[in-house]
Amino acid sequence: MVVPQGSLGTWNWKSIVGNMFPLLIVLSAIVLWAGITLESAEEMIEEIAILAVMVPTMVDMGGNLGAILSSRLSTRFHLGTTELDPRDRELWADIAAVLALAVTIFTALAIGAGLLDTVLFGGTVGFPSLLFISLVSGMSVAVIAIIFSFAATYGSYRMGIDPDDTTIPIVTNVVDVFGMVIFIGVSAHVLGF
Repeated sequence: MVVPQGSLGTWNWKSIVGNMFPLLIVLSAIVLWAGITLESAEEMIEEIAILAVMVPTMVDMGGNLGAILSSRLSTRFHLGTTELDPRDRELWADIAAVLALAVTIFTALAIGAGLLDTVLFGGTVGFPSLLFISLVSGMSVAVIAIIFSFAATYGSYRMGIDPDDTTIPIVTNVVDVFGMVIFIGVSAHVLGF
């Protein structure tokens, strides 16, 4: 494997700040879009209160899944054990693990939301709808997290920027935005808004 020239593997606070400050400005603008999307769905969330309970977990877990994969990929790049070859069985095992974790997490979210909906709100939505919303949104977010984990890690590495500095902010912010948009869209479709 060829290691690009640059500061990869060294720690220099000036290069980290120089790389991260513009990136964080762009990511802040992107996350603003998620807030605007949530604001536009205010009526639906007020009417179906259980969705307000699900939003933070949905968005947070999607970002966590991306962070897990990004960390694994960054470590493998640092160790020189990957080149992102599609025949690499370990890469496919990492993807399968993230998807299996996503199914587990988002099923648990639907179960918890269903229980809360029944206890607190009298079962306004129903478990099948909550399960569908949670799994479709969650698995979509997991796929987006996988794509952006690979893109951010590989792109950072090729540009000579330490992926440990860039991947998690990129992946978590992008997944937050897409997670919010997908969750609101799927919820509106299923619940008829």
